[in-house]
Amino acid sequence: MGDQSTERAKQSPKVDMFNSPLYLDSDKAIIDATEKIAADRDVPMAQIALAWVLRNPVVDSVLAGPTKPHHLADAAAALEITLTDDELRALEEPYVPRTPTYFQ
Repeated sequence: MGDQSTERAKQSPKVDMFNSPLYLDSDKAIIDATEKIAADRDVPMAQIALAWVLRNPVVDSVLAGPTKPHHLADAAAALEITLTDDELRALEEPYVPRTPTYFQ
């Protein structure tokens, strides 16, 4: 997953500053679903993830901190994506509640 040039990126398993895992085995199914939907739509995974966040009724606002121009473009493009019921189901069914990262 991603750039392997930093010490944090080289850690296996990936952990936060409190040695809590950043990614759980249960996250893989959600990542795989996001990847499939993005490939089917020929858009970046970030757009699918942001489209889900934007349509989620429990999210009051989306805080995006783009560090590259294409990050901002993906965030804006996500506004135009309407996920189907099947796509929403594929993204949400594998979800397993857990303690938030950085909190124990």
